[in-house]
Amino acid sequence: MSDSTRVRLPLTPAKTPLPSAKACCHEIPQHTAGVDAAVVALVGAPNTGKSTLFNGLTGSRVTMGNWPGTTVEVSKGVWRTTLQSPSCNCETCTCANDESPLAITLLDLPGAYSLDAHSPDEQLTRGLLQDGPVSERPDLCIVTIDASRMAHGLYLVAQVRELAMRVVVAVTMSDIAAQREMSVDTALLSRALGCPVVETDPRRRTGLVPLAAAVRTALADPVPAPRPVPPTDDALVLDDDRFTWLSEAAERATVAPGNDRLTLSDKVDRWVTAPIAGPVIFLAVMWAVFQITTAVAAPLQNALDGFFSGPVSHAVTALLTLAHLNGTWVEGLLVNGLVAGVGMLLTFVPLMALMFLLLALLEDSGYLARAAVVTDRLMRTMGLPGRAFLPLVVGFGCNVPAISATRILPDARQRLLTVLLVPFTSCSARLTVFVMLGTVFFGTNAGTAVFAMYVASVALVVLVGLLLRRTLWRTMGAEPLIIDLPAYHLPTLRLTASVVWQRLRGFLRTASGIIVVTVCAVWLLQSVPTTGGQSFGQVPVEDSVYGVVARTIAPVFAPAGFDQWQTASALIVGFVAKEAVISSWAQTYATEQPAPGQTGLLGDHIQAAFVQSSGGHPLPAVLAFMVFLLAYTPCVATLAAQRREVGLKWTLFGVAMQLTTAWLLAVAVFQIGRLFW
Repeated sequence: MSDSTRVRLPLTPAKTPLPSAKACCHEIPQHTAGVDAAVVALVGAPNTGKSTLFNGLTGSRVTMGNWPGTTVEVSKGVWRTTLQSPSCNCETCTCANDESPLAITLLDLPGAYSLDAHSPDEQLTRGLLQDGPVSERPDLCIVTIDASRMAHGLYLVAQVRELAMRVVVAVTMSDIAAQREMSVDTALLSRALGCPVVETDPRRRTGLVPLAAAVRTALADPVPAPRPVPPTDDALVLDDDRFTWLSEAAERATVAPGNDRLTLSDKVDRWVTAPIAGPVIFLAVMWAVFQITTAVAAPLQNALDGFFSGPVSHAVTALLTLAHLNGTWVEGLLVNGLVAGVGMLLTFVPLMALMFLLLALLEDSGYLARAAVVTDRLMRTMGLPGRAFLPLVVGFGCNVPAISATRILPDARQRLLTVLLVPFTSCSARLTVFVMLGTVFFGTNAGTAVFAMYVASVALVVLVGLLLRRTLWRTMGAEPLIIDLPAYHLPTLRLTASVVWQRLRGFLRTASGIIVVTVCAVWLLQSVPTTGGQSFGQVPVEDSVYGVVARTIAPVFAPAGFDQWQTASALIVGFVAKEAVISSWAQTYATEQPAPGQTGLLGDHIQAAFVQSSGGHPLPAVLAFMVFLLAYTPCVATLAAQRREVGLKWTLFGVAMQLTTAWLLAVAVFQIGRLFW
């Protein structure tokens, strides 16, 4: 439908709707919201389906999750509320029985429980709705509230209704309320709140048509008078008035059972959030995720590997032969460079898709929010609030958005400490390397080896956090975690598929962007000779600029058991992006002739390199390499995000800390490990 973009304040709304002819929604031309489009803001507490509703209305894709803080910027999209003709059979499109289609600029504001800003993301919401100039405020505000926890959302509604602003309330989670034998009379609630109320289910794309109709009607009406409040500046008096007002509205419109029996979510939470059982269950779930991922994806990876190293390489070589370019530097760039490097990386697409699928199921079901509760006590030992665990969880997907997500923390020192700890979380880019090495060296136990790296990542975050807390942040404390746990959901196919595709698309964009540039740069360095008598593109790798630089750095890793120049060079390339470690290996070994007795497969080359560099102790050496890969700087994109959030000085401090930690741990793992293997 449309693309979403990240925008920053100020945002200047305009008042004139876009005109168009009457037609069926599928026949209306695709518009972009122009400068005259009405601006509608989506606000609501975390876990009320706000971002999911934004995606359903605009066709955009933004980060979704069952924890607060995943939306830390303003997302902007185009919501096309179009006419539904008598012959249109649409069930889930945003049609409205009105006379003209309307393109609306829709903003997804950061999740907020109220307009009493306590963190940067809540300040952003308050600034746009309340503190900014009236001319820059949205034309209308849609407030999402959870039907199963009505009072939680109505406080925000009360505050928004005190502003001179059009308001529409979207009631979500009606299926959860029905499971708890609760129901909401939207007509009564609308009269009590003094604004339109619409029941909608963003996860199943139902109720979007009535919501569009309510918004269009409200935009056509004058701005209503604000809800009257007591003439006082006393915050306690104002809060008493709000709570009285919202309690009366909730009691009038809500039917709830009189008993206090435990729901299924409550019964499950007794176990998954327990002090002892909770962490054990969490570790067991994550181990199962990695074991399933490596076991199921392995056959698909092997098939793709054979496809790129066989038919694709042969086809490219045949085409170059027809063009009389075989044996030239062009063949080296295309076959040994792009096909070998990017092709090897793309073999991990099935693995990434499966991993993203399993994690999306855990997120959509509501389980991952429980991890924040389980780790709350552990986070407070580092002087961090339980909410700091939420950016760290995001970091296991990608460190860049995780660093941005630290804005949910109210204290500047807590944000700084969390930003320094995020790079120690094992992002999905590292996962590709871990899986490959686990498969080569640990066989059927690859899943357990990968899981061990994630456990080591958590331990590393805790240990470094404790060290920094005892040195640089000795006076910092943290309050206990306060979080609304979402009810457990049965994941929906549409939502799960969209999340998986969003994350897989990000992975593929990296492969087609940074990885291609890196592959070309590596090939160029491997093609430039350092000695006379050799021509460009026809030089052995060890005699190229690439090989000379790698051999110069390699001795640094001798105490860790992996001082082969091919291994050291992969770590250098990995500084750009961790996915490039594999493409670097693929390029390096593809340009060499297989030694006698070897198959020429990449795994055989890597295994032989670790056997030689470790003096016959490959397992502790490869574990040391994986630990180094885990602890040193993730990528240049992470450095850019860190500099944006905490400045250059702290970014450089973080790089020095990561490299030092990585080298010391790698040496310790190898030196201790070789005593046993």
